Amino acid sequence: MKIGFIGLGNMGAPMAANLAKAGHEVTGFDMADVAIEGVTMASSGPEAAKGADVVITMLPNGQILRAVADELIPAMDKGAALVDCSTVDVESARAVAEKAKAAGLLAVDAPVSGGVGGATAGTLTFMAGGSDEAFAKAAPLFDIMGQKAVHCGTAGAGQAAKICNNMILGVTMIATCEAFALADKLGLDRQKMFDVVSTSSGYSWTMNAYCPAPGVGPQSPSDNDYKPGFAADLMLKDLRLSQQAAEAADADTPMGQMARDLYALFVEGEDGAGMDFSAMLPRFEKRGRS
Repeated sequence: MKIGFIGLGNMGAPMAANLAKAGHEVTGFDMADVAIEGVTMASSGPEAAKGADVVITMLPNGQILRAVADELIPAMDKGAALVDCSTVDVESARAVAEKAKAAGLLAVDAPVSGGVGGATAGTLTFMAGGSDEAFAKAAPLFDIMGQKAVHCGTAGAGQAAKICNNMILGVTMIATCEAFALADKLGLDRQKMFDVVSTSSGYSWTMNAYCPAPGVGPQSPSDNDYKPGFAADLMLKDLRLSQQAAEAADADTPMGQMARDLYALFVEGEDGAGMDFSAMLPRFEKRGRS
């Protein structure tokens, strides 16, 4: 396929590189001056989108997505697919899909899970929203960039799945960190705590695969001074999106709201900016009951 790729940052660059390695003709554009092996760089987003079978975007937020889509859609050929892999609000995803559909394009919102490591290794998970026809057109590319793609439903469903998943992740990480901090104060060895919980009813991805305690469980960012695999800043962004969606849908999500508030305090009022989201553990270690 001929592919346009807009947004070649930490995630977009390796995703575009994997598409090029697989033999697709990839033309890219980013506001920064970047060079990616196998990717031809364009001078603008519309130039990268012109004549493409599929245009992929990986952008910071919904406002930027809407603005970029307004530029890309008129440049795209009818029948082409606009595939947004950003994590944005559901309303923006649906608005962009409506504009694309009105212009005779296919549209897919397909946020990803797996981080920079997954983008580089081609093992991302895609949560996709859009028509069956749109998903079918994008699916071969998902197979190259990831290990799994789930068609979650119509426009916006991919974003809905992503923010619900990450709300669970944020809440669970806080609970895991709280439990380790409590275990410390009760005199329970961290390895013994892991041995019990990881094989009992308290097991979770945050405990078993991404343990926030250094030297316990599989290798994770806690073993690298909490340098981010998934930054606390990004978790805060996703939790804010979850609560924005909850307010719009009139959904009661008190744990999601509390997790958002804790990560906001951690990132914006303490020293969590630039740290992994599992760095909540040393935060709780330092604190007593207030």
